[in-house]
Amino acid sequence: MSRRFYSVEEKLSWWLALSLGVQHLLGMFVGIVTPPLIVGAQLGLPARETAYLVSMSLFTSGLTTLLQVHKLGPLGSGLLSVTGPSFAFVPLAISTGAGGDLGMVFGLALAGAWVPLLVAYGLKAARRLFPPLVTGIAITLIGVTLIGVGFSQISGFPGTPGFGSPANFGLGFLVVAFIVAGQAWGKGWLRNTSIALGLLVGTLVAVACGRVDFTPVAEAQPFELPHPLRYGLHFNPVYLIPWLVAYLLVALECIGDLTATSGVSREPVEGPLFESRLRGGLLADGVGCVFCSLFCALPKTTFAQNNGIIALTGVASRRVGIATGLMLAVCGLLPQLAALISVIPKPVLGGATFLMFSTVAAAGLQIAGRGGLSGRNQFILACSLGLGIGVQGAPAALEALREGLLQMGIPEGLGQALKVLMESGMAMGTLAAALLNLILPEADEENEIGSHE
Repeated sequence: MSRRFYSVEEKLSWWLALSLGVQHLLGMFVGIVTPPLIVGAQLGLPARETAYLVSMSLFTSGLTTLLQVHKLGPLGSGLLSVTGPSFAFVPLAISTGAGGDLGMVFGLALAGAWVPLLVAYGLKAARRLFPPLVTGIAITLIGVTLIGVGFSQISGFPGTPGFGSPANFGLGFLVVAFIVAGQAWGKGWLRNTSIALGLLVGTLVAVACGRVDFTPVAEAQPFELPHPLRYGLHFNPVYLIPWLVAYLLVALECIGDLTATSGVSREPVEGPLFESRLRGGLLADGVGCVFCSLFCALPKTTFAQNNGIIALTGVASRRVGIATGLMLAVCGLLPQLAALISVIPKPVLGGATFLMFSTVAAAGLQIAGRGGLSGRNQFILACSLGLGIGVQGAPAALEALREGLLQMGIPEGLGQALKVLMESGMAMGTLAAALLNLILPEADEENEIGSHE
């Protein structure tokens, strides 16, 4: 007997919608809270400020999910599409925050939020400039850039007690081992939530060892309304180009995720209705990113994790997405919940993020290889990855280059802008991949093979 499928427009009871929404919330929860945790840790923010970033990540994810799902005029896909922060912005938030402050992070996020709106009305051009080969390289570089961040969190930070200690590494790799076991032998819910369960197990072990300070939880209010523009909005054009590149990548990621959601929801993946949903989804992402900047959260994009839950449950009803969005927004108004998340020890968080970012890098390589790895594509992949990873690992050389350019008479602002751009391995590698993809002719693989015989 075949299982009944609940379509996008089907009206479920709110009790069923809420119970299914809990599954979606659990499936995306780690992805929502991890970016602000990483940014807060890397910038050395006090626990209270990190907790506030976590709260706003949950709150804005809820509201942008409601906008994406419910559909307001031309805004929104009208699908069960949930939203959360993209990892593409994590390294940029760290570098921008280190060079300025959180106000500059959110100011630049606001300045780039028009990019998804532009892509919404230029889908064909965007796809031509950034085919799967280029977007796959970009995603790989995002993962590679952040793997080091995750690994450094496992060890602790230089200058902190226990840096590089066996206890830190043991705690981090306990989390890694638990997640690997869940992925290898777990099924269904256990496998889908293995990262969250790994964080929970690692934190409980840390509590038993006396390594968790619950003071921020005790000091937090049980309920608190958001404070728009808490850190202000500052802008420095020196940092802008990498943010624009990241926004473009996230917009293209949104197109892929909405296509997958439409397919698993048994909705069309071509034609006027589909194009309308893509455009509405991108417009909602852009408007949502403006909202996130004002409410001190990293920019949001459509998540793909929830497509597996739609397939497993056979429920694509938008009402489930509305329930999920409401629960996320409420969670963002509970500071004690955010404070509890923010006290997760860094080695525990690092154990999970180390694997998450490694998975991101591997997924990027899979996307890059979708069109086949011909000799031409391999050359583009090699050059772009080499450039992106190379500049990321040589900050001293880039500073020396900036000094040399200044001595040649280049204006200070331009020299600093070039240094910031070159320090972003993701931006440099992506731009190189896009340029090489445009200028290198498509090779005739048969002739190419024949020429070597």
